[in-house]
Amino acid sequence: MIPVFKPKMNKDEILPELEKIFDSGWIGLGPKTVEFEKKFAEFIGTKYALGVNSATAALHLSVHALGLSENDEVIVPSMTFVSTALAPLYCGAKVVFADVEEDTLCIDPVDIEKKITARTKAIIPVHFGGHACRMDEIMDIANRHKLAVIEDVAHGCGGKYKGKMLGSIGVMGCFSFHAVKNLPLGDGGMITMNDEELFKKLQRLRWVGINKDTWNRSSGGQYSWQYSVDELGFKCHMNDIMAVIGLAQLKVLNEHNEMRRRIALHYNEELARIPWITRPVEKDYTRSAWHNYVVKVPFRNELNEFLRIKGISTGVHYEPINHYGVFKGMKADVPVIEKVWEHLLTLPLYPDLSELEIEQIVEAIKEFGVEKGL
Repeated sequence: MIPVFKPKMNKDEILPELEKIFDSGWIGLGPKTVEFEKKFAEFIGTKYALGVNSATAALHLSVHALGLSENDEVIVPSMTFVSTALAPLYCGAKVVFADVEEDTLCIDPVDIEKKITARTKAIIPVHFGGHACRMDEIMDIANRHKLAVIEDVAHGCGGKYKGKMLGSIGVMGCFSFHAVKNLPLGDGGMITMNDEELFKKLQRLRWVGINKDTWNRSSGGQYSWQYSVDELGFKCHMNDIMAVIGLAQLKVLNEHNEMRRRIALHYNEELARIPWITRPVEKDYTRSAWHNYVVKVPFRNELNEFLRIKGISTGVHYEPINHYGVFKGMKADVPVIEKVWEHLLTLPLYPDLSELEIEQIVEAIKEFGVEKGL
């Protein structure tokens, strides 16, 4: 089967570095995590970055750090992975679902403004598929209404908005290093920010509220057992195994994203000849990270099965998450999402996808069209 996603790993650099930390005896939260955080912050263009064990944890800690509670509302798109909306729920806040733009599938700033109430405290825009949201308008709305913006950059690592790196625009940016993402570590996440006090707070929150982590207590070769816990925290820090992989993967991220771009352009050229397919767009204000290649098609489920039989895996990103029982009773007036989601199909896209495999996929899609009389 041609998979939907397949990680590309910088093994020649990763494996020797892993041996070094295994030999050192320090594989937990330590110096390699600190190094990865600093280099990732430099890459994104923020003052600080904080490593955690998943993007879900990154979103959760970011919402928690804002001090949101049960009387507060957070606006999120319902065209996203479920973690985006679970983060406010973890903190007892309410989720308000916003609609998306039909072409980019990113949150619609016009609909954001419609959904703001006196209880709204934050907006979580999702850079869908690696394509930037309209951040100028979103930040203007947030500034006028005194709202925090947390960028969900799970799809967008290495992408840009008007020359700015995604994750450097809002008060915080949350990244995913899951196995299928553009910067795959197997798992892990990162929070980027410019506020020093916020950074220090998040450092404590990721390590059960402890005011001094184990690495800092071991500096100078002498272990100090003393620390204090003065606030409720969580156990979701990164470790040096993840960080070593991250340091190696960060070196090749731009190269791998360019490979994704070339594949997306190849798809665009080939699929332009098939009139019943709507291809993904890339607006002039963004440089997409091309995490996903999502087309709109008739007979989506039939095409999905047809391609499976041909040895080609596809996906759906996403069924609207307001359909899930966990959000039962929460308001979701999202007509564009409800209209388009049944036509969305994610085609294979990963750096090592070959031209021959792309041709195989395109030919299978054409064959389906002939059979359906499209």
